[in-house]
Amino acid sequence: MDDKRNLIAAILLSVAILLGWNFVADKFFPTPDKPDVTTTVAGSDGAAPKAQGEPNGLPEAGTAVPAAKPATQAIRPVEAVLGGGQRIGIETPALSGSINLVGARIDDITLTKYRQTVEKNSPPVRLFAPAGTKAAYFASIGWSAQGIATPGADTVWTASGDKLTPETPVTLSWSNGSGQSFRIEYSIDKNYLITAKQTIANSGSAPVTASSYALIDRLGKPTDPHEKDSYTIHVGPTGYLDGKSVFDVDYDDLDESGAVKYASAGWLGFTDKYWLAAIIPAKGERVTASISTPSADNYQTLFARPFTQVAPGRQVTTTSRIFAGAKEVGILSAYQNKQDITRLSNAIDWGWFEFFEVPIFKLLDWLFRMVGNFGVAIMLLTLIIRAAMFPVAQRQFRSMAQMRLVQPKMKALQERHKDDKPKMQQELMKLYKDEKINPLAGCLPIVIQIPIFYALYKVLMLTIEMRHQPFILWIKDLSAPDPLHILNLFGLLPFTPPSFLGIGVLALILGVTMWLQFRLNPQATDPVQQQVFKIMPWLFMFIMAPFAAGLLLYWITNNCLSIAQQQWMYRKYPQLKAVAAK
Repeated sequence: MDDKRNLIAAILLSVAILLGWNFVADKFFPTPDKPDVTTTVAGSDGAAPKAQGEPNGLPEAGTAVPAAKPATQAIRPVEAVLGGGQRIGIETPALSGSINLVGARIDDITLTKYRQTVEKNSPPVRLFAPAGTKAAYFASIGWSAQGIATPGADTVWTASGDKLTPETPVTLSWSNGSGQSFRIEYSIDKNYLITAKQTIANSGSAPVTASSYALIDRLGKPTDPHEKDSYTIHVGPTGYLDGKSVFDVDYDDLDESGAVKYASAGWLGFTDKYWLAAIIPAKGERVTASISTPSADNYQTLFARPFTQVAPGRQVTTTSRIFAGAKEVGILSAYQNKQDITRLSNAIDWGWFEFFEVPIFKLLDWLFRMVGNFGVAIMLLTLIIRAAMFPVAQRQFRSMAQMRLVQPKMKALQERHKDDKPKMQQELMKLYKDEKINPLAGCLPIVIQIPIFYALYKVLMLTIEMRHQPFILWIKDLSAPDPLHILNLFGLLPFTPPSFLGIGVLALILGVTMWLQFRLNPQATDPVQQQVFKIMPWLFMFIMAPFAAGLLLYWITNNCLSIAQQQWMYRKYPQLKAVAAK
C-alpha cells in the first residue's frame, strides 16, 4: 500500500512539474520560437504616432524644445518613404543606410552582416526606419534656444557631400536668417559608431542662449513574443544613468508613468535582444536625461546639455555620438575601453553572474574560431568542463555507492534513536566519519553544473555571435529550438505541436541518455526516489524540448561523458558495480 502511495505521489509531482514549468519558463527562461527575427527590429505592426520627432520638453526644468507637428501622413512602406526624400547615403563594412536632409535624422540603417532569417537570400536586418512607416525608429540631434529660430523636424539642411563613409565625413548646415548658423559634422567608423559635432555660430549683434540635445525616437514595442522583457533578458529602454546600468525601466512602466528623468548620463537608448541604438554624450559632460513616451505607442530617450550663452562673433561646439548596430561583445568592449564609453558592454544584460558568463562566452567563442562550428565548440566546452570536474565527479560517484552500502546501518541508527533526534544526528555523523563518507559529495557536481548551465543559457540567448549558428544536418540555428518535431512526423503533418509537446530529435536523445545514465547509478533504497528517478529522464525530455538546441547539445554531451566516466569507474572499482547492482 505504501509503495502505491509513493508511486502516486511521484506521478502527481511529475505532472505538477511538467504543467507548471511552462509558466516558470516564460518568466525566467524565455526561448526563441523561430530561427528568425521580425521584418524590422522595432516591430512589424503599429501606427504613426501623434507627435513624432523632436522632444516636447527637456529634462531640465525651465527649458523646452519645439515639438514636431503631428504626423498626418498615411503609413507607407519603408522603400516608398526612402525613395521620395532628400538623403545622404551611409556606407561602412558593417551597415548601410542614409541620413534624411529633412530634419537631419539618421532614420535608415540596415545591418549588412546579419540576415533576418537563416535563409541565404534573406534580407539584412533593418534597425532604423523613417517616420511614416510601421516601425519608425531613428536618431536625431538638435538645439533649443530662447528668442531665436532653431532647426526642427521640417528643416531642410544643405550637405557638403553625397555619402558618409569611414573615409568621407559629411557636414550639414543651415542658417535661420537672423544671424545664427548651425552645423552638424557627421563622421562614422568601420563598425557602428557615428560621431556628430554640433556647432552654433552667432554672427548677430546680441548674445543668444542655446542648448543642444540628442534623442532616439521609437514607434511601438517589439512584436516578436520572444523579444519582450523578461526576468533574465532585458528588452527596452536602457543606459548608464545616474552612475548605474538601468535595466528596471520597460515599455509598460513608461505607459504608466510617462517619463523617468536622470541627473546624469553615460549613454542611453533602446536595446533588443541582439541590437542596440544609443546616444552618448562626451565623457564626464554635464547633461540631464529622460526616458519618456511623448505620445501613445511612441517612446523616446533623450539627453540635453545646460543652456550656454553664445556671444556675438563666437561659436559653441558640442559632440554627441550615436551607436546603431549589433551588440557584438568585442565591439562593445572596444568602444567601452578605447572610446571611453562608460559600461557600454552592459548593454548585454549578463545579470548578476557576468563574472562567470563572460569567461564561458570567451572560451566558447575561442573554441569556435579554432574549429569553425559552434556545435563542435559546445561539445569541446563540455569536455573541458567535465575534465576540470573529473575529480569531483569521481568522489561523487564513490560517495553515492558508499552511501548505498551503509544504508542498513543508517536505518538501524534511525530506528534505535527515533525518539532522540540530536543523538541520531550525532551517531550518523560518527558513522559517516568511520566509513569515510562525505554526504554532501553527491550534491557538489550538481551545484557546480547549475551556474555553468545558466551561463551557457545566457550566452546562447543573448550574444549575437551565437545567432543563426548551424551545427549539422537539420540544426541550422543553435540558439533556436530543434525544428524537427516527432509528433508531427518531422513536419510531414500540417500542424505545430504546443511547446511542451514539441519533442524534437535532440530532446528524445536527451531523454534516452539521461535514462541510461540513471540506470548506471547505484539504485536508491527509497521507493519514492526510485519512482522519481524512473520518471525524471522523460520529464526532463519534455521540459528541455523548447530550449535552444545548443543547450540540449551541451546536456546530451554531458550525459554521454557521464556514462563513459561511470563505465570507467566500474571497471576500476568492481566493488562499486556490485553495490550498484545490489
